[in-house]
Amino acid sequence: MSKIDSSLFNASGQDLGACPECGDALHIRNSKTGPFIGCSAYPACAFSKPLHDNQTTVLKEINGTHCPQCDSTLAIKKGRFGMFIGCTNFPECHHIEPIKEQEDTQLSCPQCKTGHIIERTNKYGKRFFACDNYPKCRYVLNSPPVAGPCPECGWQLLIQKKDKLCCPQPLCDYQQDNPD
Repeated sequence: MSKIDSSLFNASGQDLGACPECGDALHIRNSKTGPFIGCSAYPACAFSKPLHDNQTTVLKEINGTHCPQCDSTLAIKKGRFGMFIGCTNFPECHHIEPIKEQEDTQLSCPQCKTGHIIERTNKYGKRFFACDNYPKCRYVLNSPPVAGPCPECGWQLLIQKKDKLCCPQPLCDYQQDNPD
């Protein structure tokens, strides 16, 4: 019978270096959000850093483009929230912009009544429609909105699902065939 190497299950045998703030040893620690590297002198020294760095990576520089803030070249980058266009002079310059311009549907938000519904994409490229007053208003639709009130409940807009117009309100069952 072979013996299991216990060093495979703990990181205490690994040399993670010295704390840059106090010089004590660094250890892998656990929290409710997952493992991280922390100082062994905690709570006297509260130094910590993520175990896995969620750094942004440059995928491709866009030749002929210039940052409106610092005049450096812009690049297509990938970060923890998906792809975006950002300045290559980061961290000195923090200019970013979406790859696809957000399109305004020209429909007013039925929840806050001050914003407009815009088309957006999540980090996986899936499109959705949300109020442009986020985070004050968190109204979101997963299907394209259509102008016009619901004949049953009076909600200010409908959504298009496949070949039907539907009310987006969960308690309303209104549906009709799309006349287009």
